[in-house]
Amino acid sequence: MIPASTRFDQTIIAALLDCDPVVTEARTFFSLLDWSIVERWEAKQSSRGRPAHPEAAYLKAFLLRIRQRFQYTTQLYAFLIQHPLLVIELGFHLVLDPAQPYGFDVQRSLPGCYWLNQKLRRLDRGLLSALLADTVHALQDEIPGLGEVVSFDVKHLYAWVKENNERAYVPERYDKTKRLTGDPDCRLGVKRSTNKELADGTTEEKKELLWGYGSGVAAATTPDYGDVVLAEFTQPFNEGDVTYFRPLYQQAAVALQQFPRHLAADAAYDAWYVYDAPARHGGIAAVPLNARTKTVFDPDGVPRCAKGLRMVPTFHYAHTNGYRALRYRCPLLLPQATGQHCDHEQFLKGKGCQKEINDEPGGRARVLMDRTSPLYHAVYTQRTACERINSQAKELGIEHPKVHNGRSVANLNTLIYVVINVHALQRARSINEGLLSTQKGVLQMN
Repeated sequence: MIPASTRFDQTIIAALLDCDPVVTEARTFFSLLDWSIVERWEAKQSSRGRPAHPEAAYLKAFLLRIRQRFQYTTQLYAFLIQHPLLVIELGFHLVLDPAQPYGFDVQRSLPGCYWLNQKLRRLDRGLLSALLADTVHALQDEIPGLGEVVSFDVKHLYAWVKENNERAYVPERYDKTKRLTGDPDCRLGVKRSTNKELADGTTEEKKELLWGYGSGVAAATTPDYGDVVLAEFTQPFNEGDVTYFRPLYQQAAVALQQFPRHLAADAAYDAWYVYDAPARHGGIAAVPLNARTKTVFDPDGVPRCAKGLRMVPTFHYAHTNGYRALRYRCPLLLPQATGQHCDHEQFLKGKGCQKEINDEPGGRARVLMDRTSPLYHAVYTQRTACERINSQAKELGIEHPKVHNGRSVANLNTLIYVVINVHALQRARSINEGLLSTQKGVLQMN
C-alpha cells in the first residue's frame, strides 16, 4: 500500500520509492526470491485473531538485518525507523497518518524489538527450508551440472552467554551438565583439540572448549560461478560432525531433485554410510581413512589376518550398527583344519582369528578406495567449497549470533545461507548475461 500525506501525494511517494537507493537495492535483492512460496504458506494458516503483518514483511526485514550486518534487533529497528520508505517496501501494515511526511506513523506501524525477537524464534522451519531450496532450483537453471559433487563441513558458533567470555568470572565454566540461563539450548563442545609436547618428551592433549552450536552445510562449487549452499542443519555443539551427514544429504538430494554423484568431506565423516550413498549411484565419497582402521585387505576385499593369511568368509548377519556384516575366520581352521600351526594367541585358544567386515557397498568402498587416484583428489579438492561458504557466513555474522535460544540461531543460519545463495544467483545471472551478449556480438560480426 502506498500512503499519501499533506506533503506528498501517492504519485510522489511512488516516485520516491523508485528513486531511493536503499529501497531500490532491497527491491532488486528481494526480486530474486519466489515470494509465492510464502503466500501459499500463509494461505494454509489460521485466520483467527487480529490481522497480522504479512509473513513476507518479517522475512524481508530479517534478510535486511543480515545484509546490513546488524548483530542486534535494536539496530534493525533503528534502521527501519530512519528509512520510512523502506518500511513501505517491506510490506508492513501501515498506521495511516496524513500529518506525517510519508502519510503513516512509522513507530506505530513497525513491530517492537521484543516482538521482532519473538517472531524470529517462531518462524516456520519448513517455510525457511523451502525458500533455501528454491534458491537452489533457481541456481540449477543458471549453472549446468550443479551438485554433481557435494562437500560437507561443520562450523562452530559461539552462544551469547557469559561462559564464553574468558574475562568474566564464571564458577564451573565448563560443566557440561549445566543449562545456561543466557541460552538454555546451547551445549558445551570441543572446538579444537591439539597435542602439546612437554619438556620430558611426552605429549598432552589440549582441548579448546566453547558453549554453542554447530552449523552443518552441504555445498557445491563450479570454476566459473563460485560456491552454492545446497543444505544446512543446526544443532547443539556437543554433537559429532558425522551426525550432520544424513540430514544434510537428504536435504541436498531433495533440493537438487537428484542424488549427488560424488561427496567430499574431512576425516570426521569417515563412516560407512557416508560412502554408501554415492557407492549406490556410481560415485565415490572422497574422505580420508581414519587412523583407527588397521585391517589389511586384498584388492578383491578379502581381509588378511595378523599373520598375513587370506581369511575365509563364513556367514552374514545384521550388525547392531545397522549394516550387513560378513564374518571371516582363520584359514588354518576353516573350511577344515589344515594341520598347520600358528603362534597367534587366538589360534592357541582353539578358535583362531575372526573379523567382522561391513559388507554394504559403502563399507567395501571405504576400505578398498584408491585414495591416490586422480578422481579421489579431484573430488576431495572441492571440499574447500564449504570453507569458502563458512567464510562468507562468518562475514554475515553467523559465528556470534546475538540471540538467546537455539530456534532463533537455526532460523538466522538458514536466512544467512539464503542471502549467500541469492548473491550467488546474482553472480550467475550476470555471468550468463555477459556470455549471451558476447555470443550475440560474435553472431552479428559474422
